[in-house]
Amino acid sequence: MAIHNIDKLQPWEALLKKIVFTQLGNIRGKRILDFGSGNGFTANYFAQDNKVVAIEPSEETVKDRYCDYEYQQIVGSIDILKKLENETFDIIICHNVLEYADNREEIVNEFYRLLKSEGMLSIIKHNRQGRVMQMVVLLNDFEKAHMLLDGKDGTASNYGTIHYYNDSDLTDWCKKFKVCETYGIRTFWDLQQNQDIHKDVEWQQKMIEVELRVAQIKEFQDIASFHHLILKK
Repeated sequence: MAIHNIDKLQPWEALLKKIVFTQLGNIRGKRILDFGSGNGFTANYFAQDNKVVAIEPSEETVKDRYCDYEYQQIVGSIDILKKLENETFDIIICHNVLEYADNREEIVNEFYRLLKSEGMLSIIKHNRQGRVMQMVVLLNDFEKAHMLLDGKDGTASNYGTIHYYNDSDLTDWCKKFKVCETYGIRTFWDLQQNQDIHKDVEWQQKMIEVELRVAQIKEFQDIASFHHLILKK
């Protein structure tokens, strides 16, 4: 599938999308839920060959969403999930969302209910250790590094407080889920101090290649900025 409008994204976001889409593989003919769909980039991408429902709480955000392909956009949150029928979706996508949610356990259990048998849940989440690496190596912000090491929450400029959680919390919240794959994302990118080179297309491709190569090596996962978990019902 073509990744339309990828050049409109910030380089770091484009890299993340390319890596995640590669990890998810060629998905066709599925019913997909994108929960916390933001500007709709991911929903729009998968809508090329799938039936997609996107749920986003911010009405302002969806006004300028990507919509080259047809998909259903709903403004709401867990209230919408609760109205959907059991076993509706083959795949649920929830990328960088649960860190900002108050009712994470409830949401994850709703995901399980909504997935068909053998359905897949794709979660992307912040990794605390990776954020510490970024603070020390890239940003020289030792105060925030110590705060994170002390177990305190972080912040994101556009979304507020980042409530970090462990990979294992997902299966603690819903013990019926099974983790099938774990990937590290942005292991090296977030440590690159030369910001100008981020825009170099050839450099980006080389970075993606090495990021994909180490994504399933635990030692590199431990220091990646994000983790991508694939869970199965």
